[in-house]
Amino acid sequence: MNRTLGVLGGTFGFLAVAAGAFGAHGLRERLAPDLLAVFETAARYQMYHALALLAVAALLERRSSGAGPLRAAGWCFVAGVVLFSGSLYTLALTGTAWWGAVTPLGGLLLLAGWLTLAYGLWRA
Repeated sequence: MNRTLGVLGGTFGFLAVAAGAFGAHGLRERLAPDLLAVFETAARYQMYHALALLAVAALLERRSSGAGPLRAAGWCFVAGVVLFSGSLYTLALTGTAWWGAVTPLGGLLLLAGWLTLAYGLWRA
């Protein structure tokens, strides 16, 4: 489990850098400024949570107590990134506004991940 979350963290980090570069160099002339800002927000939050996943994986390597909440926090981050950043990327690239309705679900999962992480650290 630790390895899986760590690999996902590294993969999300890689993809966030790639998305950021794609947005800065490949989309600047193709997207309206407001949609480019949406794309950049997706990449930024993806990177924050890639780093959080790496931290969770490292914590799980070192701790046995509090492991359940830490694992739950990691999976909340994974699902949150997919829904939050994924919906924003899709919204920016397609202009289909209803994808914006998915974004808050991802945001709630990211928030839940942070609270669960805090609980897991407190409990440990």
